[in-house]
Formats: sequence, structure tokens, C-alpha cells
Amino acid sequence: MGIIQASIPLFFAFIAAELLFAQLGRRPFYRLNDSISDLSAGTISQVAGVFTKVLLLVVYAWIFDRFRVQWWMPLPEWPAGAWREADGGMDIAVAISWSAAFVLVDFAYYWFHRISHEVNLFWAGHVVHHSSEEYNLAVALRQSAVGGVLSWIFYMPLALMGMPWELFAVCYALNLVYQFWIHTRAIHRLPAWCEAVLNTPSHHRVHHGMNPEYQDRNYAGVFIVWDRWFGTYTPEVQEPVYGLTTPLRSWNPLWVQVHQYVAIACNVWHARNWRDRWHYLFGSPAWRPAEQGGPARLPDVSRESFTPFDPQLPRGIAWYALVQFALAVPVALWFLTNASRLPVGQLVAGAFYIALSLTNVGGVLEARRWAFASEQARLGALAVAGVALAVAGYAVQGGAMAVCCAASLVALWLQRRAFTGMSDERMDVHHA
Repeated sequence: MGIIQASIPLFFAFIAAELLFAQLGRRPFYRLNDSISDLSAGTISQVAGVFTKVLLLVVYAWIFDRFRVQWWMPLPEWPAGAWREADGGMDIAVAISWSAAFVLVDFAYYWFHRISHEVNLFWAGHVVHHSSEEYNLAVALRQSAVGGVLSWIFYMPLALMGMPWELFAVCYALNLVYQFWIHTRAIHRLPAWCEAVLNTPSHHRVHHGMNPEYQDRNYAGVFIVWDRWFGTYTPEVQEPVYGLTTPLRSWNPLWVQVHQYVAIACNVWHARNWRDRWHYLFGSPAWRPAEQGGPARLPDVSRESFTPFDPQLPRGIAWYALVQFALAVPVALWFLTNASRLPVGQLVAGAFYIALSLTNVGGVLEARRWAFASEQARLGALAVAGVALAVAGYAVQGGAMAVCCAASLVALWLQRRAFTGMSDERMDVHHA
């Protein structure tokens, strides 16, 4: 199991602690619908990573094996291995090697992160992480399913330098794990030396702000010094307004993942010339043709005037969505834990089921008619599978699955008026 997957229980423990802190202090850090959307997007990202994350390491290892600098210059191999020697002492060379690797990986991450804001095609993946209008530890897990596919471009110089892929993989994972805790409003400021050197909650809140003065700032992963050196640092003066300048207004985790790619595809398709098509792909996300008024202007926003997307639905729907999400999470965790041992067919089927379950939950939170129909189909198919499992000799497991599906269908039908009474068109008007 990788470092990130092994950290998932710790992530949930800290989310629970922050939620308790918020409740005791009556601080509005969390909303149920937004948090479910965060965790659903993160789960889909991890499931997709079973198929995509290996690409980064495969390409890295391939370049390391064939093109690292040690092949054509008389340089020593990059020290790797354990810090501790057999006699208990510290191997200074290896310790320096690990420290240098960690810093260099963070430097590469800074540029990947920066380009992910400055180039539209890269932004289409990274926008997932910025689409929440809250800021809490659950938002840290709101990640793209495909946004990291091109990240290898920024880490290949490390392979060329001869950094072993095992060393890179550990430092890369630790870099991402570090960034979890800075997604909080519970910590105002840290000691001055921390704020000067490290990326902190205050610095990263700025990065998530849609305020014009906070746009595209503070790209750091671990060390904020990169932003200070390259002119992209801005301190937090007032708490930002979080989210996108063009709000997403959806809890659907699949739409969260693909909406910017869809927008790019539509713009490229309708573009008047190849120059415009190029800019829609590789220009700034704010780029617009001259006939459309030129670059998009950033709106002035304030916490007092901003209204977050928060459609009010019957409590029964919220409870139904929460229960179905809670039932989907153990399935996803089992899938991630056992993915390396599953055949391709089961991997695809498991990924499809998890994505369908979480997408339905998002649709239920919007009372979408399609979600009502899709949930009936999912629960019906699962009930049939439960009966088949019981007939095959697994009576307890199959019976429990069938009973759970039947109870869920009853609960869903008790809320059917909310779905038929709130059409997709009405929801769209509410979004505007």
C-alpha cells in the first residue's frame, strides 16, 4: 500500500477532529453537501489513480534507466537507501541525499502547480481542487482524477539528474501528504519562522481565494520560499472568499472532474481559427478572443456579499445521501487496498460501481430526476446480485446486501416527491 493510501485513515481522523472543533466553537467550517462532494471527488481520484498514477512512475523509471546524467558523465550515482547504518549511526551522505531530493521534488511541484493555473489544459485538471466554496480538511482530498497525468513533464529533470525512482516516489508522496493539513481555517498563524519558510494554512488560504488580489498566488507545496523568490507570494490580509470566479454549482463528482475539459472542447470546436484553438488549449484560463471582449475580468467579491451554492432540500434526502455515501466509502477503501491483486475486469467493474454510486449521491443532493432513476437501477441490480450471492452459498452476505438494498429503495421512494417536484430546470434556475 502506498504512503498516500496508508494515510487515508489519518486524514479522516483529522477531518473528524476539525469537525468537532468547528461544532464546539460554532464555526461554520463544514456543510454536508459540500463535504460529501469533496470526499466523493477525492475517492474517484484515488480510484482513477489505480489506472493512471503508475504512468508517472513508469515514465520516470524509463527515463532514469536510459537517460540519467551518470550514463554520459563521470558522476557518482545518487545515494539512496536507509539513513541508519548497521551500527546505528547516521549515513550522512544518504541523509543529505534524501533532504536534497525532498527539496527538489517540492521545487518541481511548485512549477507544475504554477503551470496548472496559467495554462488552460492543465487548469482543467487542477480546477477540481479549487471548485469547493468552503475551506477545510475535506477540501484537501478534493483532487483531480486525471489532472496529474501530465505531471511527469515537470519531474523528468529529476530522473535525468539520476534521482532513483524509489527515492522520488517516497518524496513525491510525502510532499502531497504534507499539503493535507494546510487546508484549514482552524489555524490562524504559525510562528514567524514557519510563515517565512514553510507553506502554512494562512498562505494556502490565499491560494484558494477568488479575490482579485489573491488570484494565482502562493503555489508552494511545502516551502513558501519558492513563491517569495519567484514573485508569486501574497500574504493573507483578510480571509478570502473561496471557490471559482465562475462557480461550478454542482455536487456531481463526475461533473466536477470533467466540466472544464468539456468547456475547452466546446470552445475549441466553435473557435474561428487555429490561433484561437491554440489559446483555448494552452493560453491562460482567462483568455478570450478579442470579439468576446478579451481576457475575462475578475469580479470584486467579499465574504459579506458572496452567496455560496447551497440548495435547500428535505432532510430525508440529505440523510439518504449521507447513508449511501457512508456505504460506498468502505467499498472504495477495500477496492484501493486490494487493487493490486484484482484482475483487470474486476478493477474496471469496481471502479464503475464506485463512480456510479458517488455520482448518484451527488445527483441526490441536487434532487435531480436522473439521480432518482439511476439510484433505483443501481439498487435493483445490487439486490439481484445479493440474491445470486445467497443462492451461491453466501447466505449471510447476500441476504444482508439484498435487505440493505430493499431498505434503501423504500427510503428513496419515501422521498420521491422531492425529485418529481424539483425539476432539473428549476434547479438550474436556482443555480444562476
